[in-house]
Amino acid sequence: MNSVALTRGKEWLGKSDLRPTRQRLTLAALLVGDGQNRHVTAESLFESAKDQGEAVSLATVYNTLKAFCSAGLMQEVTVDGSRSYFDTNTHDHPHFFWEDDGKLTDAPAEQLRIVELPDAPEGMEIAAVDVVIRLRKV
Repeated sequence: MNSVALTRGKEWLGKSDLRPTRQRLTLAALLVGDGQNRHVTAESLFESAKDQGEAVSLATVYNTLKAFCSAGLMQEVTVDGSRSYFDTNTHDHPHFFWEDDGKLTDAPAEQLRIVELPDAPEGMEIAAVDVVIRLRKV
C-alpha cells in the first residue's frame, strides 16, 4: 500500500477517538486512500485487504466497519433489511441500488425532492430518512 493512501487513512481515522491500530489504519487506507468515497460491504473490503496481502479476518473487518460508523466516519446503508453497505460519505444523500450487480452508488441529491414527511408518533422524533432507489435492467 502506498504512503499517500496510508497518510490519508491515518488522517481520516484521526478525526475520531478510535485508537489507530494496525488493522484500522490498513482498512482506513483502503477506504479513503485514493481520496474517493466508497460503498463497500464487509466482504468486499475483506477481499481488498486480502488482495493487498493484509492479514485481517472477516470478523475484524465487520467489527471495524461498525466502529467506524459509531465514530461518525461512515454510515451504514441497509438494503433489503439484510444486506449492509458502508459509505464513507456521511452527508445526507440518496443511493441507487443496482439489483443486477448488487452494488450501491450515490444518486444525485439535487434531483431528489421530499416535499413532506408524516408526523412522527407521539414521543418519537424522526432520526433519519434513508432513500435507496432500486434499479434493474429492462
